[in-house]
Amino acid sequence: MKVILQRSLQANVHVNHEIVGKIDHGLVALVGIAHGDTTETVRVLAEKTANLRIFSDEEGKMNRNVMDTGGGVLAISQFTLLADCRKGRRPSFTGAASPDIAKELYQNYADHLTSLGIPVATGIFAADMAVSLVNDGPVTIILDSDEIVR
Repeated sequence: MKVILQRSLQANVHVNHEIVGKIDHGLVALVGIAHGDTTETVRVLAEKTANLRIFSDEEGKMNRNVMDTGGGVLAISQFTLLADCRKGRRPSFTGAASPDIAKELYQNYADHLTSLGIPVATGIFAADMAVSLVNDGPVTIILDSDEIVR
C-alpha cells in the first residue's frame, strides 16, 4: 500500500463536473492498494496518516497532526501509485490489487480515519476524477507499507 499525503488549505474532487468530495483544510491522501495488502496494512497506514505531525504549531514547527488542527482528509483511490516503470515505456500495474479487493481496502482506510474522529471525504472508486487542491507548504509525504508494516 502506498499513500501520498499532501497538506492542503482546501481540496475537492469532481466527477462528471460535480463535486463529490471536499475538505476545507487537512490532507489529500492518494491511496494505492497493492497485492497482499490487508485490513491490518490499512489500519497501520490510516493511523500513521492521522498521527503524523506535519502541521505547524504556534512556533512554526511541525508538531501537530491533522486531528490537532481539526482538519479533514480527502481520500482518493489511485492504483497508478503501484506503477512499475522499470522496463519499457508503458507502466505495468500488475502490483496493484484487483479492483474488488482494492475498493474494499480503500473504503476501510477511509472508515478507519473516520473512526478516529477525522472528517473524511472521498472520490468515487474507479471513476475518472478531477482533483483540485491548494498545497500548503508545500508538504508532501510518501507512506509505503513495505517500509512501515512488513
